[in-house]
Amino acid sequence: MTSTETLDARANTLLALHQPGNPVVLPTVWDAWSAKLAVDAGFAALTVGSHPVSDSVGKPDNEGLTFDDLLTRVAQITSVVDVPISVDIESGYGESAERLISGLLAAGAVGLNIEDTVHSEGGRLRTSSEHAELVGALRKSANDAGVHVVVNARTDLFLRADGDESDRVDRVIARLNEAADAGADSLYPVGRHDPDTQRRLTGELRLPVNAIALPGADDPASFGPLGVGRISFGPFFQAALAEHAATLLGRWSERAQ
Repeated sequence: MTSTETLDARANTLLALHQPGNPVVLPTVWDAWSAKLAVDAGFAALTVGSHPVSDSVGKPDNEGLTFDDLLTRVAQITSVVDVPISVDIESGYGESAERLISGLLAAGAVGLNIEDTVHSEGGRLRTSSEHAELVGALRKSANDAGVHVVVNARTDLFLRADGDESDRVDRVIARLNEAADAGADSLYPVGRHDPDTQRRLTGELRLPVNAIALPGADDPASFGPLGVGRISFGPFFQAALAEHAATLLGRWSERAQ
């Protein structure tokens, strides 16, 4: 098991990479192969995505895997790459904050993404205070473990099109700033946003903001001027590789018919 000192150093390295206007790019990976591919390409840190991990083993997203299943995959990744790893733990798999933190650290991860859709309870949305309370519990558990685990607090308000559109951005900002006050390190208003909305989010949220990118379509230089501090790919890196693979394989499957 990696020492607490080493894990804390990796966590602080990951945290320092979050710079609004000069965003860290964390390619979203799902196994040892994709992680090594990204590190060999020069990336300094990675995130493990729940959706691509689930797809890679034929399970549905939204906690179709167990937390132990996810940890097994994370440990495989950390055994072959020596960079900070953040992990999408969905809404927490119904586990306690202490169990989530101890499991991630044992697997060699030093960051997490926590969302506010509770998949184990029918997909309900946590209240903002509930989500902040969970963020605070994760921060306390990490502090107790001696590692500043980087907490990326996510809200699904945009994805769910929750409530009236007229004040949705206001509610996202209030919800995520409450998570910031509870101990988050970065904030993730997940969704694809127009430039004006993205500027408002980065301007009014009190911590570095995570944006999602399409690796095959977006301009990497476009995010910095919008104030973004962190970029991840969600399921889109895996999807782009799948599209390319379909083209490659198609040339041969036609011959086989």
